[in-house]
Amino acid sequence: MTRPAAPGLGATYLGDNRTHFLVWAPFATTVDVRLIGPTPREVRLSPLPRGYHAATVDDVRPGSRYSFVLDGTVERPDPASRSQPEGVHRPSEVIDLSRFPWTDQGWCGLSLREYVIYELHVGTFSDEGTFDGVIPYLDGLRDLGITAVEIMPVAQFPGDRNWGYDGVHPFAAQNSYGGAEGLVRLVDACHQRGLAVVLDVVNNHLGPEGNYLGDFGPYFTERYHTPWGAALNFDGPHSDEVRRYFIESACYWIDSLHIDALRLDAVHEIFDRSAHPFLQELAETVHELAERRNRRVHLIAESDLNDPRLVRPPLLGGYGLSAQWNDDFHHAVDALLTGARSPYRRDFGTIDDLARAYRDGFVYSGQYSQRRRRRFGAPLTGVEAQQLVVFVQNHDQVGNRVDGERLATLTSFDGLRLAAAATILSPYVPLLFMGEEYGETTPFHYFTSHTDPDLVAAVREGRQREFAEHWDRDAPDPQDPALFVTSRLRRELAEREPHGQLRSLYRELLTLRCEQPSLAHLSRDTMEVTVARPAQVLFVHRWHGSDATILALNFDDHSAAVPLPVAGGAWHKRLDTAEPTWGGPGSPAPEMVDAGQSTAVSLPQRAAVLYQREITENAP
Repeated sequence: MTRPAAPGLGATYLGDNRTHFLVWAPFATTVDVRLIGPTPREVRLSPLPRGYHAATVDDVRPGSRYSFVLDGTVERPDPASRSQPEGVHRPSEVIDLSRFPWTDQGWCGLSLREYVIYELHVGTFSDEGTFDGVIPYLDGLRDLGITAVEIMPVAQFPGDRNWGYDGVHPFAAQNSYGGAEGLVRLVDACHQRGLAVVLDVVNNHLGPEGNYLGDFGPYFTERYHTPWGAALNFDGPHSDEVRRYFIESACYWIDSLHIDALRLDAVHEIFDRSAHPFLQELAETVHELAERRNRRVHLIAESDLNDPRLVRPPLLGGYGLSAQWNDDFHHAVDALLTGARSPYRRDFGTIDDLARAYRDGFVYSGQYSQRRRRRFGAPLTGVEAQQLVVFVQNHDQVGNRVDGERLATLTSFDGLRLAAAATILSPYVPLLFMGEEYGETTPFHYFTSHTDPDLVAAVREGRQREFAEHWDRDAPDPQDPALFVTSRLRRELAEREPHGQLRSLYRELLTLRCEQPSLAHLSRDTMEVTVARPAQVLFVHRWHGSDATILALNFDDHSAAVPLPVAGGAWHKRLDTAEPTWGGPGSPAPEMVDAGQSTAVSLPQRAAVLYQREITENAP
């Protein structure tokens, strides 16, 4: 059993029924911890430099409830609470995870090259809607070829229905999901199966209900504004303590709950003009912690900036994050498959966009953007392929449609198979959204369970305004419990065809990606991308050592006869998404192409065909 050398923020159980309390409250002259239980009492905390208050209190054990009282009048939950068993407004709970019987002592994590990410929402992934409810499905994910499970935010939020981005306790795992104890059981179960765990965390805002940070200190600033109101104070007076709060939260998830990677939500809404930015300090601290623990730990940013500085090392002027999501890849594929021209897709729609996404990573790396009416992005010079995460579906791209439509309801199964191959066989880290692998058709809505009537009305009206610009109908009411219920996965679909065949295709694609050297080697330097015109066909030629493959992606609604851009030798077909095995109509693509004779191939409509070069004794 190990304990921190120095107790951090919140309540730290020290053993022997003794607990240390530490809170940052520079606005308060006095702070008392109010202990709730068989013997209610209040204990005055001692003031410390820079606005901290602390005390070690006897006869306080795991399970004890408590709150902080500021200046004798304002009672609030602990800002660094590890457990909120009665929700965001009620007292906090002392917990002790050091006694958990971990079985992952030999686990040190995975490299980014090994990541195949599966994003899920705990509340709708299973009928139970809990951390424990995820565990029975882990073997199936592993057998599919998944190597990392990404969990949407679980920091305590109001009610029991929420995406998680309204969290207000960045240290506390959602009580209705099973709390911290349930989360560590899930993490340990993942590690037993060789699965890494990615946790989505929100460092750009807190939710509106139960957000009491402002009562304790200057966590927020009016110098900058976000879509959610005042920005968090990462560069003004007292910002050192605000940074400590969020960095300590990150380290808590990683160290105490053994999380392998953090997905940092919308870092473009983190405003920080300091010479040593918060994101860089976060990366340095986390990487130092990982080195001490002999673990691989990653920080993966979501950003709307196409800014390579996020993942470049500090010596090259970057922040040193491990990777970032690449929305451009999604937009390029989605626009080709669905023809959507919403504001987010206004800059996309041609096969050349997807070619740039493969070749350059970002589609917009300094070009003029019609949507933004300015030049946008910068080249990914010096950034490795495994530092980009690509996808054709995720919670945002599905849930922020007015009806929460998944790709399966927006394109044909031919299109789904094509999208799967385009993503999984790219040179980047692929991410799947729960249910994508079998073509889930149930929507994934945006849902909430706020208790404040004024807030409920404001969220409802805000959602209507947001969609009024882009849709010709009203958005569903996020507070409607039916939205949550109908967003649950319907796994029985996977037992029907062609859903089961689609899942088998995903498994085959992930097997190829893992076992084929040219596909397993993630690099843009060993890849050539060409477009066959006038057809909507993209060729992706990749090689590593003696192994070489060429992926043909036909986004046309009809078959296309095009020359295969390959060097001499025989090329054998390894996979064809139009084959009946995968629920396709059949394919005219030949089983073998001899580049020494003819390189013309007939590609089926909306299909992906993978060819591998035959290795001979004279092959390089």
